[in-house]
Amino acid sequence: MTPLRLGYLYGLAAYLLWGFFPLYFKLLRPASPLEILAHRVVWSVAFVALLLVAMRNLGFLRALSRRPRALAGIATAAALIAVNWFTYIYGVNSDRVVETALGYFINPLVVVLLGVVVLGERLRPAQWLALGVGALAVAVLTIDYGRLPYLALALAFTFGGYSLVKKRLGLPAAEGLFVESAVLALPALAFLGWLSVTGDATFGQVSTAHTGLLVLAGALTAIPLLLFAGAANRLPLTGLGMLQYVAPILQLGCGVLIFHEPMPPARLAGFALVWLALIVFTADGLRQARRTRRQPPTAVSPAAAS
Repeated sequence: MTPLRLGYLYGLAAYLLWGFFPLYFKLLRPASPLEILAHRVVWSVAFVALLLVAMRNLGFLRALSRRPRALAGIATAAALIAVNWFTYIYGVNSDRVVETALGYFINPLVVVLLGVVVLGERLRPAQWLALGVGALAVAVLTIDYGRLPYLALALAFTFGGYSLVKKRLGLPAAEGLFVESAVLALPALAFLGWLSVTGDATFGQVSTAHTGLLVLAGALTAIPLLLFAGAANRLPLTGLGMLQYVAPILQLGCGVLIFHEPMPPARLAGFALVWLALIVFTADGLRQARRTRRQPPTAVSPAAAS
């Protein structure tokens, strides 16, 4: 199998797992979103630690401990992904899967917006058009919901911010997830201990299957990220960009077809505007990628190459 095909296989597997996450999180009730989050953090640390030990790759911790700015960045990334995970779990288990899917549909537009605001990037006209249509979609959905779709916006902005921080850190997937989860592990363990003392913990109290599913949260968190890393190393950005829509499409399907969440005409119109914005955004990205490939390579002088 060629590296390109293997990359698409890894990427599709990652997004399929993420796409069916609503089915998994529904099975974890009656555990509260905070309890599920705490177990996700703790078992992620355990799973990835075992993986790194098997790979004999724990030496990176020593080098990382001498980089205080990187540690501060990891703490920021950990806080953002914790908020993102909690928001998603809360949305799924409060029967708002459709709204969580919206968050990941608009995430590419939010990433572009953060590039302008935080990094000072300049957008092409088509990208501005996509952002404008996306803003109109949010306005339509606000009217439909009778409020801002705050779960979707929280998911999009926290994951967009997390992506921005991770891009600057440049840590591999397994190492990054281990350190981020380790930052959150102590408060997560303290919360789980408090639940046990007060008698509110569901772990070990509901059924053997429920307990096993909570433990499985670690592997289900790490495996898609590792598959995604494998895809990112083998695929062009355009290919990876097209795959990113698989997960929210599946999540939307879960919400409407499996959990029978309502999709009135106004909400459908709002989603249609989001999809129109993504079509404009994706078409512009593909056009820009083709233009870049056609440009002749710039000659590099011996002085510049040294």
